[in-house]
Amino acid sequence: MDATPLLDSVLLGLFRFRTRGFMRMTECDGTVPPRPRTGGTYLYVHIPFCEALCPFCSFHRVLHCRPQAKRYFAALRRELELYHQAGFKFSGVYFGGGTPTVEPEELLETIAQVRADFGVREISVETNPHDLRAPLLAQLRAGGVTRLSVGVQSFDDTLLREMGRIEKYGTGFETAERIRAAAGMFPTLNVDLIFNQPHQTLASLERDLEIFRGLGAGQVSCYPLMTSPSGLARLAGAMGVPDRRRLRQFYQTIGRRLTAGGFAPTSAWCFTRHGEGSDEYIATADNYVGAGSGAFSYLGGTLYSTSFSLPAYEQRIARGLTGIVTRHELGDTDRMRYALLVRLFGLGLDRDWALRHHGPKFFRRLWGELLTLKLLGATTCTAHGWQLTEKGRYWLMLMMAEFFQSVNAYRDAMRVHAAAEQVAAETARVSATAPGPVQAATSPGGG
Repeated sequence: MDATPLLDSVLLGLFRFRTRGFMRMTECDGTVPPRPRTGGTYLYVHIPFCEALCPFCSFHRVLHCRPQAKRYFAALRRELELYHQAGFKFSGVYFGGGTPTVEPEELLETIAQVRADFGVREISVETNPHDLRAPLLAQLRAGGVTRLSVGVQSFDDTLLREMGRIEKYGTGFETAERIRAAAGMFPTLNVDLIFNQPHQTLASLERDLEIFRGLGAGQVSCYPLMTSPSGLARLAGAMGVPDRRRLRQFYQTIGRRLTAGGFAPTSAWCFTRHGEGSDEYIATADNYVGAGSGAFSYLGGTLYSTSFSLPAYEQRIARGLTGIVTRHELGDTDRMRYALLVRLFGLGLDRDWALRHHGPKFFRRLWGELLTLKLLGATTCTAHGWQLTEKGRYWLMLMMAEFFQSVNAYRDAMRVHAAAEQVAAETARVSATAPGPVQAATSPGGG
């Protein structure tokens, strides 16, 4: 009997227990958070608009509506100005979504503001295959974008049809040709692929990897299929239910095929040609600010979440607040566990980094976790700290996926909260624009 699935389940159970308090958020006032006293800070900007809503996606997203999107971008730029006035500095910026490129002019204006206010040089932007048009790509590159990430998910037309993506974004062949034409335009061109889709076969996955290797893109992020509790019903209806028993085989196939093609892991699910660079800012940045509706921040050991209601978000910004509505200050040990998770997800934990940020107590508090990872062969000790092994990469992929599943569950709760926020925001808007009692009695048609 193979004990591996049982070991995976035990490790994930322990991980859930150890990290059960990470997302215990409570309401807060929404003022700009204090700047962290140590470590660098990254900027994440969330653009929630999409041309099509994929059934598996649990991120905060809405169907694109141009008037709404233009209002949103205007509010977003005002929120970014609040962080500029508060003296924040950022090492880089990541525009995610949703699909940031649905409104190119608004996006470019926002990028220009971020460059002017914060002087960032590393600029990442997510897009979809439909937006890989030469004029737009040239504008993005001229605007300073250094990394473009394309949400492909698969080159298999059967799977793309299940996801409802062919009609909006084209066939797998069309997507591959667009990526091939875009290769070389940006310092980093990343392709997102999803594995362990319900009807995905090993042969289909291997074909996806073979197609990717021939496109000239320098990076691929291979994510396991993740969704929220509410998304499971949508997923089951549109695509079916994924079989977790195939995760290890699929993950090992990805590693084997990509390393044979000259790619090296730069995180537990990102592979880069020659192993240079990464797309996972949470694994390399000590702190990050999330701007926009549905974004998360981590600053000085405190997690923050912004409103998931677009009208409520716009109203908060109009009142001079950020979009932040909830927060949770992690205790010392949870901060260390979070640091251990994200650093090992980025393939290694540096001993000097841990001492600078947490002191000797880091090793006293987490001796059990560090010893368990070593005994299981997930890490090896080096002169500088701990390095993740091939076996460990698989387990860290599972743990990070589990962490994001807990974030997805929180997103579900925030969507329920957003409905109430939206009603309150609309009531406030009507009250602010309604005529007073005397005006109502004398206005045309009144009475």
